[in-house]
Amino acid sequence: MSIEALAKKIKLIIFDVDGVLTDGGLYFTDDGTEFKRFNSLDGHGIKLLKDNGVEPAVITARESNAVKHRMENLGIVHFYQGQSNKVVAFNDLLQKLNLSADKVAYVGDDVIDLPVMNQVGFSIAPANAHDLVKQQANLTTEKMGGHGAVREVCDFILKAQGKFDVAMAPYLQ
Repeated sequence: MSIEALAKKIKLIIFDVDGVLTDGGLYFTDDGTEFKRFNSLDGHGIKLLKDNGVEPAVITARESNAVKHRMENLGIVHFYQGQSNKVVAFNDLLQKLNLSADKVAYVGDDVIDLPVMNQVGFSIAPANAHDLVKQQANLTTEKMGGHGAVREVCDFILKAQGKFDVAMAPYLQ
């Protein structure tokens, strides 16, 4: 099956945070406060997907107030922090949303993401992902995490589902 055919079926997309929604760097102030850099193009891509029937979710192994704030800003209601075993959160999402795994996409960059990536219908790795993750993924982006990889994925799914032109039309008038 082509990657476009896999993307066409997607109803839920799950993102890792560090290395996917961010560049993977961990930034701390002198007092230990953590901060992260998110890409606004990625954020708008996520909103476009949501507006066009693909539900976004986040599963991350780390906990961060910055992530909580960003998810609230993006309107992502399904986000799980502190998940060292991401399969638990994944199974919870499938049950809550009454979805089968083949209707789910997952974007991850490190081996901790593989147990979920190997169960979903469409697995994606950003260009900066660990080599093993890229080998296992259905698609590897040209862009790196935190630098437009998520937007690349969002646009790809919208195009595969025949929704890209309609989503872009308001901006081209």
